[in-house]
Amino acid sequence: MKELDIIVLTEDVAADIDGGDLKAGDVGTIVDVLGQGAAFTVEFLTLDGNTAAVATVLPSQARLGTGYDIKHARRVETVAGGG
Repeated sequence: MKELDIIVLTEDVAADIDGGDLKAGDVGTIVDVLGQGAAFTVEFLTLDGNTAAVATVLPSQARLGTGYDIKHARRVETVAGGG
């Protein structure tokens, strides 16, 4: 996995910003690779492009998104940075 890859969570993960929980199946973009791939900083966006959460994700907690995946929406109560 590398910067700007689209990932899909394979398990629930606590967000670093706003303390919300991300759910297995949530889709995010890797924005930073930590420790030569030991972990990733991943940004999760709302459908209108606002940051919903940022989380540190381990490789074991995610998989690469593929052309066979379909997006699924769920409502979040808070959006990082307000909103």
